[in-house]
Amino acid sequence: MAVVVITGASSGIGAATARLLAAEGHTLVLAARRQDRLEALAAELGSRDRVLPVVTDVTRREDVEALASRAGEAFGRIDVWINNAGVGIPYPWWEQPPEAIVRVVETNLTGAIFGARAAIPWMIRQGGGHIINVGSVAGHVPFFSVYSATKAGLRGFTEGLRRELRPYGIHVSLVSPGFIRTEMTRGISMPGMAPPEVVARAIVRLVARPRREVVVPGWYRLFILLNGLAPGLLDRAVHRMGVYRARARRDASVAQEQPR
Repeated sequence: MAVVVITGASSGIGAATARLLAAEGHTLVLAARRQDRLEALAAELGSRDRVLPVVTDVTRREDVEALASRAGEAFGRIDVWINNAGVGIPYPWWEQPPEAIVRVVETNLTGAIFGARAAIPWMIRQGGGHIINVGSVAGHVPFFSVYSATKAGLRGFTEGLRRELRPYGIHVSLVSPGFIRTEMTRGISMPGMAPPEVVARAIVRLVARPRREVVVPGWYRLFILLNGLAPGLLDRAVHRMGVYRARARRDASVAQEQPR
């Protein structure tokens, strides 16, 4: 069984992944900003010798470094590090304060970069490991520009990191979910939105068998293909689905951070 660190573990994809991994007997280090939810999940999943909650803000480099230290010192190793923490920004983003935009970039992209940076020394010392970055189909097919920019950046980071770490026996994987029914997507009307457990099951399979990238649900591969072959057609489809209108109806006066 592996020692697995999960950021953004207090809800959505992170919490669903934690539940499935705990059921398989893995040792978990759960990281998130919301202490009450984090501790409630840890209590639900098991004893402190198997599940360790660590309050962490991934935009703070010192928090991420402390998370790796707590995990390594508590369990002696870090086998899998899942960079799942992510936030969105209300549409239209250009009406939001600059600090809200910075928060999205620091959470979704640099938070994952510093997460990998904190985990890599442990994995090199122990002779292997696995970093799993939770990106988005939006990294392939941009829907919302700022959010998509962070996920496209995370995709590029993952590809480069995979090649850099191959000589060390460290696997690097990207999970690219489509629209998933979580707090972040509340207010978006999209047909066929899958629950977070669908993504969690894909992550659990990756823990057992590393792969380069998984798109989930799988039918989103058609979106990716269509964006390459006929982007104009996809543009019209997206607008017919009312994605932007649904976001515009929300109160955009204050930036709301919605975790996965």
